Amino acid sequence: MARKPGQTPQAMRDRAAKTAAVMATPAGAAQPPKKKTSVAQFAREVRAEARKITWTSRKETWITSIMVAIMVTFAAIFFWVVDFVLRVGVAQLLKLAS
Repeated sequence: MARKPGQTPQAMRDRAAKTAAVMATPAGAAQPPKKKTSVAQFAREVRAEARKITWTSRKETWITSIMVAIMVTFAAIFFWVVDFVLRVGVAQLLKLAS
């Protein structure tokens, strides 16, 4: 599996350093007002973020779908068995009571 963008050790260190710098500022310090952005600037930023999206491959999607189907089947069988046992148990208890 290919390494995703931003997962390199250097990128993680850079993010940690940036987070530490932000955390080190005093809590009461006034933040500078945010600059208003134009619609064109917003669209450019959206496109830049959209380029960072990594999609799963067809094989990964297929394997994950099969795993989900198997787990749903196991869960359905488990709950069917539990329901059956409880139904029979309650029926026996009611038969003893009457």
